[in-house]
Amino acid sequence: MTSTAFQPFELAGTTLANRIAMAPMTRSRAGAGGVPTELVAEYYAQRASAGLIITEGVQPSVTGQGYPFTPGLHSAEQVAGWRKVTDAVHAAGGVIFAQLMHGGRIGHPSLLPDGLTPVAPSAVTPAGQLFTEGGPVDFTEPRELTAEEIGETVEDFARAARNAVDAGFDGVELHGANGYLIHQFLSANANLRTDEWGGTPQNRARFAVEAVRAVAAEIGAERTAIRLSPGNPYNDITEHASDIPEVYAAVVEAIEPLGLAYLHLLEGAPEHREYSAALREKFSGTYVLNPFTEGPTDHRALGLIADGTADVLAFGALFLANPDLPARLVTEGPYNAPDPATFFGGTEKGFTDYPALGK
Repeated sequence: MTSTAFQPFELAGTTLANRIAMAPMTRSRAGAGGVPTELVAEYYAQRASAGLIITEGVQPSVTGQGYPFTPGLHSAEQVAGWRKVTDAVHAAGGVIFAQLMHGGRIGHPSLLPDGLTPVAPSAVTPAGQLFTEGGPVDFTEPRELTAEEIGETVEDFARAARNAVDAGFDGVELHGANGYLIHQFLSANANLRTDEWGGTPQNRARFAVEAVRAVAAEIGAERTAIRLSPGNPYNDITEHASDIPEVYAAVVEAIEPLGLAYLHLLEGAPEHREYSAALREKFSGTYVLNPFTEGPTDHRALGLIADGTADVLAFGALFLANPDLPARLVTEGPYNAPDPATFFGGTEKGFTDYPALGK
């Protein structure tokens, strides 16, 4: 199959082998202290034929942890663990960005050191439950960040980005989607503030913009990216159609002049293509799309690159189950089926034991 999807692509000075990205996916298999293990290194190295790997969400600080057994980038031990991952990916010819994810109100005190609780733009408890080692627990009311703490959290993102570069990553992606901290600031139902960090669309966009600027200043805009998901209700986020265009335009118009590595859009429903297209017009750099598709996102989505809808396509669960996904996309399958029972936590089963073609 001949397609622009399989041709090399220049990403902010780095040559990608193709326009196929591995989307960030939580796997909850970090070791003690949030340190990536040898198994994690094997998992990512297996998928190095992707033009770009974007890791699972990595907490930039202790309070940023949202789920059990997730990795961090705020300690020397974590940096050393990630260095094994990046070395393995680079040895296999891959390019890898770390996704920096602060869970915000999506978390639980049981995941944090004694006395700490999840933090958020406002003290609004999300609906739903979190799965912990002891089973599902209700989300708790988060503590509202002070203005000073918001500035410190922005600095946490910048420090974690520096740690990522020290660990050998080619860049970082800030997680501004799926109902986590940056998305919470963008959303009017999670952000009830009336100061400079809330209220108007421009004020709700401020945290995302300041975090991006801080990271770009620390490691260079060419190694900085952000993921957004306008209209995505995941983790009890409510965004109104009348509000979305102005909020996200405020984010993208502010970061556009920086010259970022890419903008990554996640679509959760068919109508979200309207938001993707509008932001694509406002952003002149590389545009990565994790598209909404009816059924699995597979070779049938590659036309979105050919027709200019996206520069790079991000694949999630299909890449989880098919370590050699680019080769399978070329031949239009066959594809291993993902096993949801092994998505989060556990051993090598459902992690590094999916076979490649011919195995």
